[in-house]
Amino acid sequence: MSEQLPCKHLVESLSDYVDGTLDENLCSELERHLRECEDCRVVVDTLRKTIDLYHHTNPTPSMPVEVRDRLYQRLNLESFLKKRG
Repeated sequence: MSEQLPCKHLVESLSDYVDGTLDENLCSELERHLRECEDCRVVVDTLRKTIDLYHHTNPTPSMPVEVRDRLYQRLNLESFLKKRG
């Protein structure tokens, strides 16, 4: 890619970039852009930290059964409760 892509276009690809699934050419262009754009580096860093925090939090938050049942009933999910038995 000979011309530099604007920040807005690159931001749309950040999730794929952080996940390591971004097209190689676009990845190279994004990395060139990141070397020059501090704002985008902050966005990428924040995204990575957010993902890291998510992965290191308690994956199964505990909720008392009574609270869960009332919540599901309030959300009209009684059929879901019946399936779980």
